[in-house]
Amino acid sequence: MKPVTINTLQQHKQDGIRFSCIAAYDAIFARQINQAGVEMILVGDSLGMVLQGHNSTVPVTITDMCYHTQAVARGNQHAMIMADMPFMTYSDTKSAVITATALMQAGAHMVKIEGGQWLCDTISTLVCGGVPVCAHIGLTPQSVHTLGGYKVQGRNKEQAQQLLDDAIALEKAGAQILLMECVPASVAARIDKALAIPTIGIGAGAQTTAQVLVLHDMLGLNPQPAKFVRNFMLDADSIQQALSHYNQAVIEGEFPAPEHTFK
Repeated sequence: MKPVTINTLQQHKQDGIRFSCIAAYDAIFARQINQAGVEMILVGDSLGMVLQGHNSTVPVTITDMCYHTQAVARGNQHAMIMADMPFMTYSDTKSAVITATALMQAGAHMVKIEGGQWLCDTISTLVCGGVPVCAHIGLTPQSVHTLGGYKVQGRNKEQAQQLLDDAIALEKAGAQILLMECVPASVAARIDKALAIPTIGIGAGAQTTAQVLVLHDMLGLNPQPAKFVRNFMLDADSIQQALSHYNQAVIEGEFPAPEHTFK
Protein backbone atom coordinates (compact mmCIF):
# COMPACT_ATOMS: atom_id res chain seq x y z
CA MET A 1 0.00 0.00 0.00
CA LYS A 2 1.06 3.58 -0.63
CA PRO A 3 1.65 5.76 2.43
CA VAL A 4 -1.56 7.30 3.71
CA THR A 5 -1.48 11.11 3.73
CA ILE A 6 -3.87 13.87 4.67
CA ASN A 7 -4.79 14.04 0.98
CA THR A 8 -5.76 10.35 1.07
CA LEU A 9 -8.12 10.94 3.98
CA GLN A 10 -9.54 14.13 2.48
CA GLN A 11 -10.36 12.17 -0.68
CA HIS A 12 -12.12 9.54 1.45
CA LYS A 13 -14.32 12.30 2.86
CA GLN A 14 -15.16 13.59 -0.60
CA ASP A 15 -15.88 10.10 -1.93
CA GLY A 16 -17.90 8.98 1.08
CA ILE A 17 -15.41 6.23 1.96
CA ARG A 18 -15.01 5.30 5.62
CA PHE A 19 -11.63 4.59 7.19
CA SER A 20 -10.46 3.27 10.54
CA CYS A 21 -8.02 4.41 13.20
CA ILE A 22 -6.57 2.55 16.19
CA ALA A 23 -4.84 4.01 19.22
CA ALA A 24 -1.62 2.05 19.75
CA TYR A 25 1.72 2.63 21.41
CA ASP A 26 4.46 0.30 20.18
CA ALA A 27 6.23 -1.10 17.13
CA ILE A 28 4.94 -4.68 17.13
CA PHE A 29 1.29 -3.64 17.20
CA ALA A 30 1.96 -0.90 14.66
CA ARG A 31 3.12 -3.59 12.25
CA GLN A 32 0.03 -5.72 12.83
CA ILE A 33 -2.26 -2.71 12.45
CA ASN A 34 -0.61 -1.92 9.11
CA GLN A 35 -1.06 -5.50 7.95
CA ALA A 36 -4.78 -5.27 8.76
CA GLY A 37 -5.15 -2.35 6.37
CA VAL A 38 -5.93 0.28 9.02
CA GLU A 39 -5.06 3.68 7.58
CA MET A 40 -4.38 5.72 10.72
CA ILE A 41 -2.67 5.07 14.06
CA LEU A 42 -3.26 7.39 16.99
CA VAL A 43 -0.46 7.51 19.52
CA GLY A 44 -2.84 8.64 22.22
CA ASP A 45 -2.21 10.09 25.64
CA SER A 46 -4.63 7.34 26.64
CA LEU A 47 -1.38 5.48 27.23
CA GLY A 48 -1.43 7.12 30.65
CA MET A 49 -4.41 4.98 31.59
CA VAL A 50 -3.81 1.93 29.38
CA LEU A 51 -0.07 1.44 29.90
CA GLN A 52 0.84 3.50 32.96
CA GLY A 53 -2.15 2.77 35.18
CA HIS A 54 -3.21 6.37 35.85
CA ASN A 55 -6.88 7.29 36.25
CA SER A 56 -6.67 10.08 33.65
CA THR A 57 -4.46 11.32 30.82
CA VAL A 58 -3.29 14.36 32.81
CA PRO A 59 0.01 12.85 34.09
CA VAL A 60 1.28 12.00 30.59
CA THR A 61 4.34 14.03 29.57
CA ILE A 62 5.80 15.06 26.23
CA THR A 63 8.69 12.69 26.94
CA ASP A 64 6.19 9.83 27.20
CA MET A 65 4.50 10.86 23.98
CA CYS A 66 7.72 11.18 22.02
CA TYR A 67 8.96 7.78 23.25
CA HIS A 68 5.82 5.96 22.13
CA THR A 69 5.55 7.93 18.87
CA GLN A 70 9.09 6.86 18.00
CA ALA A 71 8.22 3.24 18.80
CA VAL A 72 5.12 3.28 16.60
CA ALA A 73 7.00 5.00 13.78
CA ARG A 74 9.63 2.25 13.77
CA GLY A 75 6.95 -0.39 13.22
CA ASN A 76 4.87 1.62 10.78
CA GLN A 77 4.76 0.93 7.05
CA HIS A 78 2.00 2.97 5.43
CA ALA A 79 -0.46 4.25 8.05
CA MET A 80 -0.71 7.92 8.95
CA ILE A 81 0.52 8.51 12.51
CA MET A 82 -1.30 11.05 14.67
CA ALA A 83 0.08 11.92 18.10
CA ASP A 84 -1.61 13.61 21.04
CA MET A 85 -0.21 16.82 22.46
CA PRO A 86 -0.34 16.17 26.22
CA PHE A 87 -1.92 18.17 29.02
CA MET A 88 -0.92 21.86 29.21
CA THR A 89 1.73 21.59 26.49
CA TYR A 90 -0.28 23.83 24.12
CA SER A 91 -1.78 26.36 26.54
CA ASP A 92 -0.15 29.11 24.47
CA THR A 93 1.05 29.21 20.90
CA LYS A 94 4.75 29.20 21.75
CA SER A 95 4.37 26.06 23.88
CA ALA A 96 2.28 24.42 21.17
CA VAL A 97 4.98 25.01 18.55
CA ILE A 98 7.62 23.43 20.79
CA THR A 99 5.42 20.42 21.54
CA ALA A 100 4.35 19.88 17.95
CA THR A 101 7.95 20.12 16.76
CA ALA A 102 9.01 17.38 19.19
CA LEU A 103 6.18 15.05 18.14
CA MET A 104 6.71 15.56 14.40
CA GLN A 105 10.44 14.96 14.78
CA ALA A 106 9.62 11.79 16.74
CA GLY A 107 7.76 10.43 13.72
CA ALA A 108 4.21 11.80 13.83
CA HIS A 109 2.54 12.95 10.62
CA MET A 110 -0.13 14.97 12.46
CA VAL A 111 -0.81 16.21 15.98
CA LYS A 112 -4.09 16.21 17.90
CA ILE A 113 -5.19 18.85 20.38
CA GLU A 114 -8.26 19.07 22.60
CA GLY A 115 -10.45 22.15 22.76
CA GLY A 116 -12.72 24.60 20.98
CA GLN A 117 -12.44 28.01 19.42
CA TRP A 118 -9.74 29.20 21.82
CA LEU A 119 -7.34 27.00 19.82
CA CYS A 120 -7.92 28.72 16.48
CA ASP A 121 -4.85 30.95 16.56
CA THR A 122 -2.65 28.06 17.68
CA ILE A 123 -3.97 25.80 14.92
CA SER A 124 -3.38 28.48 12.29
CA THR A 125 0.20 28.93 13.47
CA LEU A 126 0.92 25.19 13.46
CA VAL A 127 -0.57 24.62 10.03
CA CYS A 128 1.35 27.56 8.59
CA GLY A 129 4.48 25.98 10.04
CA GLY A 130 3.83 22.69 8.25
CA VAL A 131 2.15 20.74 11.07
CA PRO A 132 -1.16 19.05 10.17
CA VAL A 133 -3.66 19.31 13.04
CA CYS A 134 -6.59 17.22 14.22
CA ALA A 135 -8.90 19.12 16.59
CA HIS A 136 -10.66 17.12 19.32
CA ILE A 137 -14.06 18.25 20.67
CA GLY A 138 -16.85 16.77 22.76
CA LEU A 139 -15.53 14.83 25.73
CA THR A 140 -11.96 16.07 26.03
CA PRO A 141 -10.24 13.76 28.53
CA GLN A 142 -7.56 16.25 29.53
CA SER A 143 -10.39 18.47 30.87
CA VAL A 144 -12.00 15.66 32.88
CA HIS A 145 -11.71 17.59 36.14
CA THR A 146 -13.35 20.67 34.61
CA LEU A 147 -16.10 18.56 33.03
CA GLY A 148 -16.80 16.75 36.29
CA GLY A 149 -16.04 13.30 34.93
CA TYR A 150 -16.24 11.33 31.70
CA LYS A 151 -19.65 12.53 30.53
CA VAL A 152 -21.38 12.72 27.16
CA GLN A 153 -21.22 16.26 25.75
CA GLY A 154 -23.72 18.12 23.57
CA ARG A 155 -26.91 16.63 24.91
CA ASN A 156 -28.84 19.90 25.18
CA LYS A 157 -29.52 22.41 22.40
CA GLU A 158 -27.03 25.01 23.63
CA GLN A 159 -24.16 22.53 24.04
CA ALA A 160 -24.87 20.99 20.63
CA GLN A 161 -24.79 24.41 18.98
CA GLN A 162 -21.53 25.24 20.75
CA LEU A 163 -19.94 22.05 19.41
CA LEU A 164 -21.09 22.91 15.89
CA ASP A 165 -19.78 26.47 16.18
CA ASP A 166 -16.46 25.17 17.51
CA ALA A 167 -16.15 22.64 14.70
CA ILE A 168 -16.76 25.21 11.97
CA ALA A 169 -14.30 27.67 13.55
CA LEU A 170 -11.61 25.00 13.94
CA GLU A 171 -11.95 23.97 10.31
CA LYS A 172 -11.67 27.60 9.21
CA ALA A 173 -8.54 27.95 11.37
CA GLY A 174 -6.90 25.16 9.39
CA ALA A 175 -7.67 21.89 11.21
CA GLN A 176 -7.53 19.08 8.65
CA ILE A 177 -9.42 16.51 10.74
CA LEU A 178 -11.97 16.79 13.54
CA LEU A 179 -12.32 14.10 16.22
CA MET A 180 -15.55 13.94 18.23
CA GLU A 181 -15.73 11.91 21.44
CA CYS A 182 -18.86 10.93 23.38
CA VAL A 183 -21.26 13.12 21.43
CA PRO A 184 -24.87 12.18 20.59
CA ALA A 185 -25.02 10.52 17.19
CA SER A 186 -27.42 13.12 15.79
CA VAL A 187 -25.12 15.98 16.83
CA ALA A 188 -22.04 14.30 15.34
CA ALA A 189 -23.91 13.65 12.08
CA ARG A 190 -24.91 17.32 11.87
CA ILE A 191 -21.33 18.42 12.43
CA ASP A 192 -19.92 15.96 9.89
CA LYS A 193 -22.37 17.23 7.28
CA ALA A 194 -21.34 20.85 7.94
CA LEU A 195 -17.61 20.19 7.42
CA ALA A 196 -15.51 19.53 4.34
CA ILE A 197 -12.76 17.86 6.40
CA PRO A 198 -12.85 14.22 7.57
CA THR A 199 -14.33 13.51 10.98
CA ILE A 200 -13.36 10.72 13.37
CA GLY A 201 -15.81 9.42 15.95
CA ILE A 202 -15.47 7.57 19.22
CA GLY A 203 -18.83 7.21 20.88
CA ALA A 204 -20.19 9.65 18.29
CA GLY A 205 -22.37 7.46 16.10
CA ALA A 206 -21.87 5.96 12.67
CA GLN A 207 -22.11 9.07 10.47
CA THR A 208 -18.52 10.23 10.89
CA THR A 209 -15.93 9.62 8.18
CA ALA A 210 -13.88 7.35 10.44
CA GLN A 211 -13.90 5.56 13.78
CA VAL A 212 -11.20 5.14 16.41
CA LEU A 213 -10.86 2.68 19.29
CA VAL A 214 -8.05 2.03 21.71
CA LEU A 215 -6.26 -1.19 20.75
CA HIS A 216 -6.58 -2.77 24.18
CA ASP A 217 -10.32 -1.99 24.30
CA MET A 218 -11.11 -3.53 20.92
CA LEU A 219 -9.13 -6.64 21.91
CA GLY A 220 -11.31 -7.08 25.01
CA LEU A 221 -8.56 -6.37 27.55
CA ASN A 222 -10.48 -3.69 29.44
CA PRO A 223 -12.57 -5.31 32.20
CA GLN A 224 -14.93 -2.30 32.24
CA PRO A 225 -15.32 -1.21 28.62
CA ALA A 226 -17.15 1.97 27.70
CA LYS A 227 -20.51 1.84 25.91
CA PHE A 228 -18.89 2.67 22.56
CA VAL A 229 -16.44 -0.28 22.67
CA ARG A 230 -16.90 -3.58 20.84
CA ASN A 231 -14.71 -6.58 21.61
CA PHE A 232 -13.51 -7.78 18.21
CA MET A 233 -11.66 -10.75 19.70
CA LEU A 234 -14.94 -12.53 20.42
CA ASP A 235 -15.30 -13.64 16.80
CA ALA A 236 -11.62 -13.85 15.90
CA ASP A 237 -9.01 -16.61 16.05
CA SER A 238 -6.11 -14.18 16.38
CA ILE A 239 -5.25 -10.58 17.13
CA GLN A 240 -4.49 -10.06 13.44
CA GLN A 241 -7.94 -11.32 12.49
CA ALA A 242 -9.59 -9.08 15.12
CA LEU A 243 -7.79 -6.05 13.71
CA SER A 244 -8.91 -6.95 10.18
CA HIS A 245 -12.50 -7.48 11.34
CA TYR A 246 -12.48 -4.07 13.01
CA ASN A 247 -11.15 -2.36 9.91
CA GLN A 248 -13.72 -4.06 7.70
CA ALA A 249 -16.59 -3.35 10.09
CA VAL A 250 -15.78 0.35 10.06
CA ILE A 251 -15.41 0.52 6.27
CA GLU A 252 -18.69 -1.32 5.71
CA GLY A 253 -20.57 0.75 8.29
CA GLU A 254 -21.28 -2.19 10.58
CA PHE A 255 -19.50 -0.52 13.49
CA PRO A 256 -20.53 1.33 15.49
CA ALA A 257 -23.98 -0.23 15.86
CA PRO A 258 -26.82 1.58 17.68
CA GLU A 259 -25.86 -0.05 20.98
CA HIS A 260 -22.47 1.67 20.82
CA THR A 261 -23.86 5.20 20.40
CA PHE A 262 -25.42 7.91 22.55
CA LYS A 263 -28.74 9.66 21.92
